[in-house]
Amino acid sequence: MVAALLPGAPVLAAQALPLAGEAEPAAEEAAPATIETMAGTLHDIFTAYMAEAHVPGMVYGVVQDGKLVLVEGLGTRDLVSRTPVDADTRFRIASMSKAFTGLAILKLRDEGKLRLADPVSQYVPEVADWALPTSDSRAVTVADLMHHTAGFVEDNPWGDRQQSIAPEAFGAMMRAGMPFASSPGTGPEYSNYGFALLGRIINNASGKRYQDYIREEIMLPLGMTSTGYDVLADPPGSRAIGYRWQDGQWVREPDMPDGEFGAMGGVETTANDYAKWLAFVLSAWPASDAPETGPVRRATVREIPMLVSPWGTITTPPDAEGATCTESQGYSAGWFVSDGCEVGRNMRHTGGYPGYGSTVHLLPDAGVALFAFSARTYSSGRSVAYGALRELRRAGAIPDRAPGPPSALLEQAYVSAKVAWQAGDPELVPLAVNIALDNALDRRRAAIAALKEKVGACDTSAPVAPVNKLQGTFTWTCEKGAVRGQVQLAPTAAFELQRLDFAEFLPEG
Repeated sequence: MVAALLPGAPVLAAQALPLAGEAEPAAEEAAPATIETMAGTLHDIFTAYMAEAHVPGMVYGVVQDGKLVLVEGLGTRDLVSRTPVDADTRFRIASMSKAFTGLAILKLRDEGKLRLADPVSQYVPEVADWALPTSDSRAVTVADLMHHTAGFVEDNPWGDRQQSIAPEAFGAMMRAGMPFASSPGTGPEYSNYGFALLGRIINNASGKRYQDYIREEIMLPLGMTSTGYDVLADPPGSRAIGYRWQDGQWVREPDMPDGEFGAMGGVETTANDYAKWLAFVLSAWPASDAPETGPVRRATVREIPMLVSPWGTITTPPDAEGATCTESQGYSAGWFVSDGCEVGRNMRHTGGYPGYGSTVHLLPDAGVALFAFSARTYSSGRSVAYGALRELRRAGAIPDRAPGPPSALLEQAYVSAKVAWQAGDPELVPLAVNIALDNALDRRRAAIAALKEKVGACDTSAPVAPVNKLQGTFTWTCEKGAVRGQVQLAPTAAFELQRLDFAEFLPEG
């Protein structure tokens, strides 16, 4: 199946070849790369992965500025009917479910029904008698569960098989106690048990089953009508059947019913539905005065990458030349967060489950997310999806969003910079107290005079480039060179500049 370009996306026409004897057309300047023009590259990347990893069916998609601009289904929903995978095929997304649980906790916090700093025992009495690992350990908090800092042992092999545990059995498990791997709050260790506890907290704080609360309060308001937890209630033929690759053949994995551990990995969704979720998350950036339209405040979503627990470093998958880079990462509310050396700030997660694998990368500063679901045990495809994202980034198809217009205060600060430059005297504009102390005004006047002598007359009509609402940079073209400058307001009610700098600009190369 070829990649489907969504409404509004351009369709690539076949290249016209000149007839014999005709002159070759004049070469035209190459148009900038877009996600749509990179569709063939993504197709090649994911079809190669599918063959190499023995994946019977998968779907991938790219969301940009609130729309699913590219989606492609590959392979079949099951090996009996051979129905092709499409954007409405249901896949279990495993641990990518944690992001829904994390946002539900934040929504309940916004509603005043819990606090992140509260001990878990305040909402789950079954854990009240847990023996802490040391006499000076503090209690496990809700935030600890959100960020994997509760001190529980890493439990991926075990946790995946707890999906269908019943409420009574989970209650008995909790009452039996917990052997801690470390003291709460001292370091990260990935815990599916911890997110199952968050599901119980949602139950008790909201008065609803966590599945119902998340579906009614988050999924359905976003229009995710094909998304939920109970795979056994699916319409016949609507989902991708999960398989394991074993002894050179596909073996069907047993279906796992819904249960108490679904809060850590039980969500089933489609590409079309999941794109609505990603569009909502991306809508939180940048901050704006637009009306709130989502089930959770945009400011709450923006908290997620700022509430991270440190998680050491990660090395990016090698590119075609074998190059990698190392970046720091953290974890928050169902997302790993890194400020990457190759793709920029990245909120990401994978999912691995019996019969399924999934991955998502979300770039809030670019307004783009890429995801993939597959129907083979633990086939997350994280490295492949990252490689596809890196290709889009390097081709210029997903640049960071252009900064908005400068604020009125920044424009006023820029006018002050021009006055100081033209008069050769910074003392003619409002200066914060640090300016003269950092570099005496007579020295600043002398530096401006020397720079003006060196570069000649300058065209100061270029706009200021905002760093934020109170800080910006500018570049002026001059007779004999260029000037780079910056202005920054002080954090005071009075209009004062705490930074006013001019320097010769020497372009690289």
